[in-house]
Amino acid sequence: MRLIGADGAQLGIVSTDKAREIATQSELDLVEVAPQSVPPVCRIMDFSKFKYDQEKKEREAKKHSRQGKLKEIRLHPNIDDHDLGIKVKQAVGFLKKKDKVKVDLFFKGRQIEHMDLGRKILDKFIIDTQNEAQIEKDPSLEGRIMSMVLIPKK
Repeated sequence: MRLIGADGAQLGIVSTDKAREIATQSELDLVEVAPQSVPPVCRIMDFSKFKYDQEKKEREAKKHSRQGKLKEIRLHPNIDDHDLGIKVKQAVGFLKKKDKVKVDLFFKGRQIEHMDLGRKILDKFIIDTQNEAQIEKDPSLEGRIMSMVLIPKK
C-alpha cells in the first residue's frame, strides 16, 4: 500500500504490517483513504480528530445553507386591482428572500362557474411577478381551489 505520513509526506509503498507498525510507533491510526486505487492509499492520522473536523465542516455548511420555505397567498375571484397589487408585492418580497410562493384562488358558491375570471387573475399575477419568479407548477383546479407555485428566478 502507498503510505502517507502524519505530516502529509509520502512514505512510499510499504506492506500492511510495516504501515501498522509505523502508525503504532507514532501513536496514531492507520486510515485507508483511497481503497479503489492501485495500490490502495493509507494515511497515518488521528482518526477521531479527523471525524470531528469533518462533522464540524458539515455543521458549518448546514448553517450557511438556507432552505426555501413555502409561503402561501390566498385570493378570491372578485379581488380588486389594488388588493391584487398588494398580494403581488407580498409575493415579490417572499421571492426575494428565496422562498417559494403558492398562490391559491378560492371559489365560493356559484363563483366556480366563472373559472375563466379566476384564470385571468392568476395570469395577471404571473405577468406582474415575471421579473422575479418562474412557474414551478402551472395553475390547476383542485376542487374549489385553483393553485399554482412560483419559485425565485436563478
